[in-house]
Amino acid sequence: CTVIFTRMATKDLHKPISILFCNLAFSDLFTSVSGFWISMLFITNPDITIFGSKDMLAPYALYTTSILSTIYNLVSIGIERYLAVAESMRTRFRVARSHSIAVVLINWVLAFLLGCLPLMGWNCLHMRRNLSVLYSPFCVNYLIFIAIPNFVVAFTIPLFTYLRIIIILRKRKLRMKACGQATGTYKSAEIQVARTSIFIWLLALISYAPFFAGVIFDAANNQCQTDLYPGVYIFRNCTAMLITMNCLGNPIIYTLKAKTLGAKLKALKCLSASRGRACTI
Repeated sequence: CTVIFTRMATKDLHKPISILFCNLAFSDLFTSVSGFWISMLFITNPDITIFGSKDMLAPYALYTTSILSTIYNLVSIGIERYLAVAESMRTRFRVARSHSIAVVLINWVLAFLLGCLPLMGWNCLHMRRNLSVLYSPFCVNYLIFIAIPNFVVAFTIPLFTYLRIIIILRKRKLRMKACGQATGTYKSAEIQVARTSIFIWLLALISYAPFFAGVIFDAANNQCQTDLYPGVYIFRNCTAMLITMNCLGNPIIYTLKAKTLGAKLKALKCLSASRGRACTI
C-alpha cells in the first residue's frame, strides 16, 4: 500500500515503468490478501486445507491468479528495461504509456483466465483420482499445467533481458572508450543493472523454487493426506511464507532502487543522443 500511494503521489506516474511498478504493487497486495484469506481458513478449520473442500476453491484460485500476475509483471518490467536500453539509440520505437497499460491489462486477463480455471470446472471435488495432496481440491494435472510453463517463463525471459542489458552497456562502454570518451556513466549503470538482476534472481529462486518442487512432489506422490501429515504440510506453509517474502522484497528491489536505476538509464539515453554524432556505434 505504501508503494502504491507513493507512486500515485509522485509526478512520474505517467512514465511507462511507473505504471508497471504500481501494477506489481497491486499484484503483491493481491497475493498478501488472498494468502491472509487462506491463513484464516487454516486457523478456523485446518481440516479443509488438508483434505480439501469446496470452500478452498475460491481462495486458492485467487492466490494462483495473484502469483501469476506477479510473475507476468516481473517479466514485463524486465522486458521494458531491456527496450529502454536497447532502443536508446533509436527514435523509431519508444515504450509509451499506452503500451504499459495494454501490457497490464493483458497480464491480468491472462492471470485471471489461468488462475480461475478450477472455478470453471477444472477441479477434483467429485473424484478422488488425480487429486492434489498439497492443494486439494486442485487436480495434479492443473498444477503441472500452471507451474511448469510459468516457471520457465519467469526464469528464462528475465535471464535473457538482464544479460542483454549488461552486454549492451558493456559494448557501448568499450566503443566509447575506443573513441577516447568518458565511460563512467556506462560503468556505473552496468554495475547497478548487474547488482539488481542478481537480487531479482535470488529473490525469485528462493521464493518460487520450493513451490515448484512441491508441485513436482505432488505429481510423483502416491500417498494419502494422513500419511504425509504434518511434515509435508509444514513445508507447504513454508512455501507460502516464501512467496509472501517475495511480495515484501519486490518493493525493496524495484521501488527503492528504481530511482537510481531509472536515473542511470535516462542519463544513458541523453548521453547517447548527444554523442551519437561523435562516435559511430
